[in-house]
Order: sequence, then structure tokens, then C-alpha cells
Amino acid sequence: MTATDATNSEREGTVDRDDVVLEVDGLSVTFESDDGPLRAVREVSYVLRAGEALGIVGESGSGKSVTSMAIMGLLPRNARVTGSARVLGQEVIGLTDAQISKVRGERIAMIFQDPLTSLNPVYTVGYQIAEAVLAHRNVSRAKAMERALELLELVGIPHPEQRLRQYPHELSGGMRQRVVIAIAMANEPDVIIADEPTTALDVTVQAQVLEALNAARRETGAALVLITHDLGVVAGNVDRVAVMYGGRIVESGPVEEVFYRPRMPYALGLLGSLPRLDAGRRERLNPITGTPPSLSAMPPGCSFAPRCPLARQQCHEEEPLLLGVDEHGDRVSADVTDPAAHSAACHFSAELGESSPADLFRPARQGAGEGGAAEDTGGDRADTAPDPAGGEPILTVTNLVKNFPIRSKGLLRRKIGEVQAVSGISLELRERETLALVGESGCGKSTTARLLLQLIRRTSGEVYYRGQPLHTLTPRQMRPLRRDLQLVFQDPFASLDPRMTVADIVAEPLRIHGEGNGSARRRVGELLDLVGLNPEHGSRYPHEFSGGQRQRIGVARALALNPRVLVLDEPVSALDVSIQAGVINLLEDLQDELGLSYLFVSHDLSVVRHIADRVAVMYLGRIVETGTTEQLFGAPAHPYTQALISAIPLPDPVKERTRERIIVTGDVPSPADPPSGCRFRTRCPKFANELSAQEQVRCVEEPPELADRGSGHHDACHYSEVVELI
Repeated sequence: MTATDATNSEREGTVDRDDVVLEVDGLSVTFESDDGPLRAVREVSYVLRAGEALGIVGESGSGKSVTSMAIMGLLPRNARVTGSARVLGQEVIGLTDAQISKVRGERIAMIFQDPLTSLNPVYTVGYQIAEAVLAHRNVSRAKAMERALELLELVGIPHPEQRLRQYPHELSGGMRQRVVIAIAMANEPDVIIADEPTTALDVTVQAQVLEALNAARRETGAALVLITHDLGVVAGNVDRVAVMYGGRIVESGPVEEVFYRPRMPYALGLLGSLPRLDAGRRERLNPITGTPPSLSAMPPGCSFAPRCPLARQQCHEEEPLLLGVDEHGDRVSADVTDPAAHSAACHFSAELGESSPADLFRPARQGAGEGGAAEDTGGDRADTAPDPAGGEPILTVTNLVKNFPIRSKGLLRRKIGEVQAVSGISLELRERETLALVGESGCGKSTTARLLLQLIRRTSGEVYYRGQPLHTLTPRQMRPLRRDLQLVFQDPFASLDPRMTVADIVAEPLRIHGEGNGSARRRVGELLDLVGLNPEHGSRYPHEFSGGQRQRIGVARALALNPRVLVLDEPVSALDVSIQAGVINLLEDLQDELGLSYLFVSHDLSVVRHIADRVAVMYLGRIVETGTTEQLFGAPAHPYTQALISAIPLPDPVKERTRERIIVTGDVPSPADPPSGCRFRTRCPKFANELSAQEQVRCVEEPPELADRGSGHHDACHYSEVVELI
């Protein structure tokens, strides 16, 4: 009998499939710090039954990950944990490290957010999976390696025999995450906790990882706790959802109930902050204003009251209990551990009724100059999108190529090859237009953006701004044009000098271009007001601001010289959804008021759908499809675009669970050795499943040209076919 069979027979004798496998009761975590106690988790309670999936969502700092780390016994020594967490009836809070090590991996396993830091770089992945088996099973090393190979096959890693002998750095991010899933399922645990398992992954890789996670559940029968900020992932992969805020659960219930009939304003606000793939482009987002409370200085009463449009005096004085709510939102005494129960922590949950996010969180429209914020008169943007066929090109790129040399090791560092980062890109950015550049990581998006601004020098090709060639200019000649061409980086904290005040950061471009101190100070106040920040806070440093506020500072700095073009490199990818919505609204308002043109680089097609006028899809250094937003999302023609769109999760449980997926297998080929002919053919579902041998030969031998399919909709596929996916 194998180790797996033995495990199954043990479990069948001790665990009924309807029993609770994880019960958390009154769990609280407090960290001691120089500023006093930080109450990271407050009285969290939930139950998880065998085979059930629970999603835990909320903004950063809400206590999602700390709760699970407390259950796993992985918190630092300065953490004080109270309450109870029982795995199959066994209390795990207060166990010694030796005691909990027998439970961890055997009964409960965890998948961490960053797989590279979860894996040991000096051991092969096969050794690390086998190590997890040997820690809890009395089997030989050969049997453990057989189990490791079996697990790699189960999580969908191609060529598992080869991968077994490789090291973590030799695998892509998606493959590393699937290795971590394999380790988690090695001993067929009863509970798997997945902490942001798809964060920072491309949507196609995210789909592969989620499929691997579902395969792990099918194989082991484990219950799942899925911690994530992506409500679309929650909608399609869990049975129940718990919403956390300020260290406690503020709403929980079946996923359909919480998504379609939220009874806590915070949950409704999260849903309204999301740019949706199935929503119209002009629908304005409805962000939650303000920031989460400080863990060391929680406000009295409801912790969400300072940000809640429904808040009354009672909310600021009395913290609401997490109680059951009926179909009308009335608070009732119900068993909150009932899997069918819908619970909310709000004094006025009945008043939400059928309210939409716009009814509660309609944002103020950001005004220009001294006027500050002005009330928005509608939920949608004014329909000011430029005509796709008209508008003067402001930035033109023709046959842009960038190759990076590959050099040998040693003293001489000879050139031994090239990485084709950008291979013949041509595009136009027009006045007052947002052109989105999308694709997976490593496709050349950010390199293209830096080439346009001459931050790196091209190998060949031409770049023109208002008819003036940029590719021939020296850095000194380029400096005057920097007024018109500005860049907003992905990580606002890394791009802002921590030693400079915000006022100095925003004023620096003005001083470089000869503005006096007096006029620069006045301009800084105007810019901070323009992006929705208090000008009086100019004396603060970047670390004193939230992530969304830091990104607004980056935008203010970019606007200092009154540019005509902003290149936005993943400007909202690192932000929580509520903060992301505010930054997106700000960018739209600034474009309307200042007549800006945006080149918007992103891998998030939901954001692109909302903000872009036209879209160019890149794959392995080339544009494979381009068109208006309506054309590209309504009728994508290239198989790669179709796969990207179908992989984006929708925050709608019914739609998400009934959608058809176009699965792309494998990873992006190395740009140092791209495939011949069509570069996408090695991963193309159409090439693998639909084309004849003769048609496949054409894809292998002949690179497809970017051809017009009508009305300015171009794609680079020999056998393209329009498919409606939304």
C-alpha cells in the first residue's frame, strides 16, 4: 500500500466529510511596538468544513494574512495571540514549535504570496517537495521523489522529469508558485491556506495557478482558505466570503449573497471600486474615500465610520456586532457559523437595501487650479473620447527595435548573443487620447515606453514628437522636450526620494528648468491641490503618505512642467482596489481638464477596458493586435488577445462560473531565442487544436504581418477569427 493510500484510510476512519476541519473562535493578535500595542486582528471567528472554500478579502493592513499566520504558528515573538484555532478539533494556538510542526504540513498547509522566498535557492525543487513528504511519512527517499514527480504532474508543470532536477531560479514565477502548491499538497492536508497566491502574476499564468490550486483540492479533498484582494478570483473560486476591515470580519456569507446583496457599506464600496471587464468604458468608478485606520489608534465605535457615508453618531460611539441579516438587511440573532448565514457588522445594514456603489460613494470630481474639488454631476465620464479615425498624431513610432547584448562571463565580457526586447514596433498616440500597451511580463511594454522617452537608446527605428525626430537627439538636445514628455513609474515609493520633502520632489523639475523658488513654491501648492492632496502637507516626506497618495505625488511631479504626454508605466498595479479607483478617476479628470495624451502601460485589462481609447497588445516584442477599446474587447481576433481577455476574472459569481476559458499553456519563450514564424505558435490553442499540418507549416515558417481587418482593427495572425467573449 502506498503512502497516499495509507493516508486516505487514516482520514476516512477519523474525519467525517461533513465535519468542521478548521474552527477559529475569538482570535486576536496584538504586536508590541514603540508606539504602543498594534491590534492587527480583533476577535475573528469562522468555521471551515471539509471540501469548502472560504475567501478572505480586504485592503492591505486589514489583518487577512496575520490571521492565517497566527493559525500556522508563524508569527514573530513580539506577537501576542489570544483566542482559539482548532484543526480537526486540535487546538493549535499556544503549541510549541515542535508540537505545531507535526500539524503544519500534515493537517494544514500554507501557500505563500512570493514563491521565490518560499523556496530554498540551494536545493532542487524535487528535493524540496520530497523533503515535505519525508517530514511526515515513513517512506524511502526514492518513494518520496516518486511522489514529488507525481505532484509536479498534478499541478500541470510541463516536462516534470526535467523540472524535478532544476533550481527555483530556473523556473518562471508561475511554475514556482505551482511548485509551492505541490509542496502544500504533498501530505494531503485537510486545510490549505493560500495567501495571495496569484499576486503579481499575469492573468494567463494566474489562470494556470488557480487551476493547479483546484487540482490540489480535487486530489486531496482539502478545504481552502483563499486570501486575496482580487474579488474576481474570489467570485469564481470560493463558496463563502469574509470581508475584513480594521482587523475584524465586518461581513461574511455565501459568495452570491455578499456580491449581489452586500449589507456592510465597506463591502459595497470594494465592489464599486473595481473597473469591470463587462462594464461600459464611460462608467465612473466609485472609490472609498480616506484611508484605513491606524492599528495603534483605532477610532472609537465602528472602525469604518470615518470613511462611511452612512455613519451617524451611534457609529462613532458603539462598535457594531457581527450579526446575521435577513433578506431585507434587518439584523437578526442567527448562527454566524452557519454556512448559509449572511452576517454583517453595521448598525444600519437595512438601509442599504438595493443601493448601488454610486448611490453611497459617488466621488467628487477633481477640480483644476484653486477651485479644488467640485461635485460630480453624474456617475459617468463625459463622452469626450477622441474619434479613432481622427485626431492629430502627437507621438509617432515607426519600426522601433531594441536589442540588448548578452555577454560572456569573465573579464573580457564578449558579446555572445542578443535579447530581442522590442522587434519592429509601430504605433501612433493622438491628441487627448489614451493608448494602452498591454501584454504579459517580459513582452517589451516598459522597454517600449522608455524608448519613446529616450531614456534608453534604440537599436533602430524612428520616434517623432509633433513631427520632430527624437531618436537623433543628444541628451542635452532632448532636455527642452522633457517639458512635454513625462513618465509616471509603477512603484511610487521607489521613484520618490525618501530624503526630500514632497514639496521639494514636486518642485525639482521646475528648478531644473530654471523656475525661481518663489514661483516654484506657488506651483507646488497648485499641483498638490490639483491631484487632491493638501498643499499644507508639502513639508512631509514620502513615507508619511499612503500608497495612493504617493502615486498622486508622482503624478503631481510629472505635471509640474505642463506636459502634453504622460507615459504611465503600471501606475495602479501595486494599489488596493479602493485606492486604485481614486487614482484612475484622477487620471481621467486631469486628461479632460488639461488635454493630456496618455500612453498607459498595463497588464490589467480590466483597468485598460475602463480607461483606454485604443489598445495595442504586445507579445514577445511585437504588436499582435491593435484597435479601439470597443473593437478589441468586443471582437478580439488574435488568439493571444482572446486568451488574455478570457483569463480575466469577473467580480460576478454567476458570470465567472459560467464563462468559457481559453487556456494558454506553457510560459513565454526566451526573447534571446524566439520561435520562428509566429512567435505565439508554441502556446497557441488554435495552432495546437484546430489547424491542419499544412496550415501549421505556414505558422512555423512565415511571420504574420499586422494586417487591417477593417475600421482600423489590425491583427498579426494568419488564421485570425473574431470571437465574442464578453
